[in-house]
Amino acid sequence: MNANQRDLYEEVILEHNRHPRHYPENPRGSTHHAHGFNPLCNDEIQVHLKVAEGAIQDVGFEGAGCAICMASASMMAEAIHGKSLVEVDTLFHKVHRMLAIGSDTGGPVEGVGKLRVLEGVHEFPMRVKCATLPWHTLQAALERRTETVCTEEPVPLCPQPEQTSSPS
Repeated sequence: MNANQRDLYEEVILEHNRHPRHYPENPRGSTHHAHGFNPLCNDEIQVHLKVAEGAIQDVGFEGAGCAICMASASMMAEAIHGKSLVEVDTLFHKVHRMLAIGSDTGGPVEGVGKLRVLEGVHEFPMRVKCATLPWHTLQAALERRTETVCTEEPVPLCPQPEQTSSPS
C-alpha cells in the first residue's frame, strides 16, 4: 500500500467511525437480526435487516467496537442497502476474500466498489477479524442464526444475545 492509499484508508475509516451510516438503527419492520462479538477487541455488533421481495429493503446496526469494526459495519450497511440477496451474497464473498486472503493476482479485488478502501486491513492481520465481524454477523442474520457470531474459538467464550421479544 502506498502512502496515498494509506492516507485514504485512514481517512475513510476515521470518517465512518466518527459518523457511521445506518447507526444506531433497528429498521421498522425488520425481519432478520444477528449478534456478533470479537473478544480480542471487545467489538460487539447487532445487525438488523428488513428483507422483502428478495432484497435488503432497509438495514441498521448498533453496538460498539474499534474504529475498523465500526467503519466496516457502516460501509457494509451502505453497500448492501437496496441490494438483492444474491448481490449481497456475492459481495460478502468478495469482501471476505479481500480482507482475509487479499488479492490472488496482486491487483485490487474487482466488484467491491467503495469497499475497496478496506483492502488495507489485510496488511494488519490482527485487525482482519475486526473488519470481518460485521460481515459474518450479516450472514448470520440472513441465515436467521440465533447464536452469537464469534471471531474466536471456542465459541463458549462468547456471550449469547439477550432474548427479547420482537415487535409485532
